[in-house]
Amino acid sequence: MPVAGGVTEEPRWFKSSYSGGNATECVEAAFGRVEVLIRDSKRPAGPRVSISAETWSRFVSDVVA
Repeated sequence: MPVAGGVTEEPRWFKSSYSGGNATECVEAAFGRVEVLIRDSKRPAGPRVSISAETWSRFVSDVVA
């Protein structure tokens, strides 16, 4: 994720509170400036999904409802 001066900083990932307790269903997310990244915590170097912050907000609102 680019930041001022061209330095790349690793996103700060957090694990979903709804992830399974047996380490088989772990989803992590990280907030960027305009997007939210999502990945499988068992494969941190694997693919990441990037969605807009607005889409994330709608998703969380719908889950809560």
